[in-house]
Amino acid sequence: MLAPVRSLCVYKFRRLTVRMNSPYFTDSTAGLDTYATDSMGKSAVNKGGIRRLRSRMAQGLKSEDDPPKVKSEVQEQSISLQTHAQPPTETVSNCKKTTTKVKEEAVDNQALLTSSRKTRRGRLKVEYEEEGAELKREPCDWRTQLSFIREMRSKRDAPVDQMGAEKCYDTEAPPEVRRYHVLISLMLSSQTKDLVTAGAMQRLREHDLSVDAILNMDEGTLGKLIYPVGFWRTKVKYIKQATALIQQEFGGDIPDTVEGLMRLPGVGPKMAHLAMDIAWNQVSGIGVDTHVHRISNRLGWTRKETKTPEETRRALEEWLPRDLWSEINWLLVGFGQQVCLPVGPLCSVCLNQHTCPAAHRSSPSKKLKSSPASPTPQVKGNVGQEKPSGNRRKGKAGVPPSGQTSVLDSA
Repeated sequence: MLAPVRSLCVYKFRRLTVRMNSPYFTDSTAGLDTYATDSMGKSAVNKGGIRRLRSRMAQGLKSEDDPPKVKSEVQEQSISLQTHAQPPTETVSNCKKTTTKVKEEAVDNQALLTSSRKTRRGRLKVEYEEEGAELKREPCDWRTQLSFIREMRSKRDAPVDQMGAEKCYDTEAPPEVRRYHVLISLMLSSQTKDLVTAGAMQRLREHDLSVDAILNMDEGTLGKLIYPVGFWRTKVKYIKQATALIQQEFGGDIPDTVEGLMRLPGVGPKMAHLAMDIAWNQVSGIGVDTHVHRISNRLGWTRKETKTPEETRRALEEWLPRDLWSEINWLLVGFGQQVCLPVGPLCSVCLNQHTCPAAHRSSPSKKLKSSPASPTPQVKGNVGQEKPSGNRRKGKAGVPPSGQTSVLDSA
């Protein structure tokens, strides 16, 4: 009877020894092991010590059998309980710091992703704008065509080279008088040949062409001097009104701005830009007349066909380099007077016949036109009494002023 009981006690003692040697017990538990072993060997058991030992053993068994997830849940519950129970300030601050740090890292990561996306979108947008913004479209072969025009204009023997606005003013007059001469010659040259304009300017200069002289001159005398320029009756009124405005608002000198020049009656954009270039030596724009307008459309220098010289000016200024604005007028005007004629252009002798879109549409085999041997017109004679062209009948240019006979009447 005692043998089984003894064997059971030995078995329990061994199990207890194994449990006490478990790593879940601390060094302080070793003393308890020794104490429990000695007490049980001596049969002097301390009831309080046995209860504590059993509780520690039970806790050790639970902690050994529970999975890690249960441990973490128990710890989280204990932390939540401590938080609701108003834990110490240091613990709360540490938790807040940790939470804030985690939030800041999340915000930084989100901002990094957003900034990278924005940067990519911005780059795509810039590339799209650069590809789509083709505002300055230069025509094909325009530099070659311009060099050929310079070569064909190298002799400078066109009427505009000898009798243009740059040649009609008095070089010995004061600066303000010379500028006034340039303005009057430009006003007379509208729809008038250079030879007729030069004759009218020479007669005006011999009669005294100045602001005071024009203001003191009656309209009949002025009409006799400028006849037979195109629309001479209308130009008489414009010259008188513009001269009065120059005297009243600009101190006797022509305006030095495009806006001021265009305020004068009878002065348009072409005259204003040419006056700024010739009189004030300032390039403000391209002077586009009928020759520049026609040749630019024939060569394809405009993106689409323009209807007016002002549209042609804006189209040319979009792409033509600014250092060529002053040269392009006299180049194309002389080229239009000699080669690229309004009717029957001489494409067979033009160097641009292979690159001009309008070449050979109507190209009779004619020779290159040249200026007359004596370009300077005579004041007295038939130079200023040419038969007016058909386009001047609207302004009654065929009817000369009183006291003056035309070529048809003399014939």
